[in-house]
Amino acid sequence: MSESAGRPREISVPVSVFGSLRSELAKEAGTLPTVHALHHAGYHAGLAAAGTVHGEAGGQAFALGHREFWSQIGDYFSKRGWGALDYRAAHAAVGILSSTDWAEASNDEPEPDASCSFSTGFLSGLLSQLAGGPVAVLEVGCRTRGGPACEFAFGSEDAIHELYGRLLEGVDLDGALAAL
Repeated sequence: MSESAGRPREISVPVSVFGSLRSELAKEAGTLPTVHALHHAGYHAGLAAAGTVHGEAGGQAFALGHREFWSQIGDYFSKRGWGALDYRAAHAAVGILSSTDWAEASNDEPEPDASCSFSTGFLSGLLSQLAGGPVAVLEVGCRTRGGPACEFAFGSEDAIHELYGRLLEGVDLDGALAAL
């Protein structure tokens, strides 16, 4: 990968690349391996993207205040066509990033499975690198499943695993967050 000024080289591709990758990988490997592969690829891309976020913050990403940090993250994604990304504090241990126009979400017919596996990994890698330690990310809402927004919960690995367990038990997101 070529880098200039500590930032990875970037290219633009049509948003349809996400659906094509997901579809072709699923044909070759199956659904679960596809989710894992996209998540891992996204994670590594997110690690690399942290340098760009830091650079775009004038080398001060680590010193930004809470509001400025999330504004910088939102600007990073918006400028690159990913969509508007909003932050909200959902719980002392879990934050939520939400987008009503997230690029990776399939715009086709609703499907039962979430589709933003690359994004989930990307956000985990990006936030982990910027935080200097592991940040787990879980897609908890998806436009592909017919929801109004793609939503990504993030926090410590323990908090996200506990949240995931409660969601698997059938508890809704608000109830799962309240039970943490």
